[in-house]
Amino acid sequence: MSDPTLLVVAKAPVSGFAKTRIARDVGDDAAADLAAAALLDTLDTSVDSGMTVVVALTGDLDRAARSDEIGAVLAGLVVVPQVGESFGERLARAHLDADGGHGVVQVGMDTPQVRTDDLAEAAGRLGDHRSVLGPAEDGGWWLLGVQHGSDATALATVEMSTPSTGQHTREVLPGPTALVRSLRDVDTWADARTVAAVIPDSRFAAAVTACCGLVRA
Repeated sequence: MSDPTLLVVAKAPVSGFAKTRIARDVGDDAAADLAAAALLDTLDTSVDSGMTVVVALTGDLDRAARSDEIGAVLAGLVVVPQVGESFGERLARAHLDADGGHGVVQVGMDTPQVRTDDLAEAAGRLGDHRSVLGPAEDGGWWLLGVQHGSDATALATVEMSTPSTGQHTREVLPGPTALVRSLRDVDTWADARTVAAVIPDSRFAAAVTACCGLVRA
């Protein structure tokens, strides 16, 4: 089986709209910079995987933190807009847009600690599984793979960002479903510090260090 397409679902890290929970601790600009660093680290890993990368993007990149750096990376990739009313609908459509005939492995920009071997494992598991899921520690998921882009259509029925999102997603995916390792999403300042410690040489870790003096009591 040929490698599936790697789909990165991303939101332009615009101050005031990115990582709003983290912004309560470090401010809007710093939170947007953290999001930008996470996206860039994720894109680096995605490119290094050797898979064809498609980025489903929403938001105004011209207003984003590190817009020039992000734009330079995206210039070498296929970028499609996110289409749909709900997040689940946008994910389902993105899988259809990304599918090149060999399946799709999707990640977001909240797990900059993802490794190329994580992506390779997920791609390999699609050889004998209809779907692959990477659970997130908060009850959601950080990776989803399907043999056919149309297999992700049911995501439109899943309520996202809840403690039961992962379980519900697994219930609607075509089986058999393989699981890969669980990762921690970066949603809060505590998450950011924990994840940064795992990848100390990353852009993300440097951004977290830069934020430490900004933390509000």
